Amino acid sequence: MAKPGRPERIGEREKEVLAEIAREPGSRTLGEMGAELVRRTGVSAHEATIRKALLALGLRRHRGEEGVRRVKREEGPRYGYTEAHRRQVAEQAYPSSLTDQEWELVKDLFEPPSPRGKPPQIPRRAVVDACCYVVRTGCAWRMLPREFPPWDNVYKSFRRWSAQGKFKLMHKRLAGVWREREGRSTEPSAAVLDAQSTRISPQGGDSGYDAGKKVKGRKRNLVVDTLGLLLAVTVCAAGLQDRDAGLPAVEQAMASYPTLKTLFVDSAYAGGFAHHVEHTHGMRVEVVRHPANRTVGRWANDQQPDLFEVREHPDGFVPLPKRWVVERTHAWNERARRLIMHHDVLTEVSEAWTWLAEARMLLRRLTTSA
Repeated sequence: MAKPGRPERIGEREKEVLAEIAREPGSRTLGEMGAELVRRTGVSAHEATIRKALLALGLRRHRGEEGVRRVKREEGPRYGYTEAHRRQVAEQAYPSSLTDQEWELVKDLFEPPSPRGKPPQIPRRAVVDACCYVVRTGCAWRMLPREFPPWDNVYKSFRRWSAQGKFKLMHKRLAGVWREREGRSTEPSAAVLDAQSTRISPQGGDSGYDAGKKVKGRKRNLVVDTLGLLLAVTVCAAGLQDRDAGLPAVEQAMASYPTLKTLFVDSAYAGGFAHHVEHTHGMRVEVVRHPANRTVGRWANDQQPDLFEVREHPDGFVPLPKRWVVERTHAWNERARRLIMHHDVLTEVSEAWTWLAEARMLLRRLTTSA
């Protein structure tokens, strides 16, 4: 009679839970699957034990090019500059200026209903138009066209409004209106985090070298919702690691939107960052990895199709679930030439430009869409 050995760490109930974890969308390492198993069942197991249990269930890991299927290019709407972007109505001195309909949406933020003291000699709308011109064209303050107020007046107003958070407040109001129009709640519950390293001009200020992107300059950290609308932005030196630079952005997003429950990130934020956010803010962090990542993969049964198969573009582009939304927001920001390179010494000024560029985009979208 054989002697009874050590009881199995993973029983039948744990195997069922482990199979559910493996079949969920998203890519997890064995360590992350073990942490999820502990959270659901309270049973802790080594990675080798988890791998053995998955193989016993008939699941094997598809990774690399095995989980990517090429598809033909589908003919669909082509996005780019249209007549809506080139429009210039009678009240606009330049295409970047606000129309009457756009100004009515944000007028109360810059013109208080009961002003005190001496009335302003320069219309506030002209100052806002000048700020929009600078962020769209990227020109220097001293090179503002003569159709706008004096550059020093515009600059001082911009710095005062930035310190008061008016551009951030304007974007939050417009984003809520757009989310309602899209059938969403005004308070988002899921967000996406990503960073972009861009060059810095010789003006000075905090800067660093991003060895991964081979860029010397600054890093712009964005937290957006699932529609790509901005929730938080921070700017820091490019030499700071993503996991360290992303924490202030997440804290800023949680302060503005306490309803956030889920955060989608890439593999650069896995590990300590994810654990810190989950324990500090109570957010669930989902790490979305590239299908060609050789360290992870999707566990699937050979007899069953993979329901979460990733389709690859014939040119090599792979749209990763949820993560592509923040990449699109980075592309939106680069339409504003002031954001292609950091020309300002202070990082808070760079953040204010981002809020203004995104708010200007929403103004045009709200007044041109049906």
